[in-house]
Amino acid sequence: MIPEKVKALLDANGLKALEFEPGSTPTAEMAAARIGVEVSRIAKSLLFRGKDGAYYMVVCPGDKRLPPGALKRAAGCKLSMTDAQETERVTGFRPGGVCPFGVEGVRIFLDRELGDYETVYPAAGTDATGVPTNLAQLARITGGTVVDFASAE
Repeated sequence: MIPEKVKALLDANGLKALEFEPGSTPTAEMAAARIGVEVSRIAKSLLFRGKDGAYYMVVCPGDKRLPPGALKRAAGCKLSMTDAQETERVTGFRPGGVCPFGVEGVRIFLDRELGDYETVYPAAGTDATGVPTNLAQLARITGGTVVDFASAE
């Protein structure tokens, strides 16, 4: 079931999540297979804790590995990926369903490469969802900053 805060944001922005059987989309590869798209069109959301104590979410193509140097340059400090418990405590979402919608107190970076596709699919707060959207909508709804991680390597 999609969390109310996510559903309200989606409704307010004219977006509708695709919903599947529980546990069917916890990885980018599984989400891509279930939705029927390339893994690069899955917008995975990763949470990091900065040495400055702040939290940063990176939303990037599902097949991308982010270079640590690029993350450090974007955030202005060294970052460490959070574990499952910390991710859920900070975002309210469990790994496999983390999404950029309705997250408070977290700076969001959106990888420019998501704009290479007409439609990308972030999760909607569960491990059984995908939201058809695009980079411009993600930036507007989340207040995220678009970063060109490829040129920051």
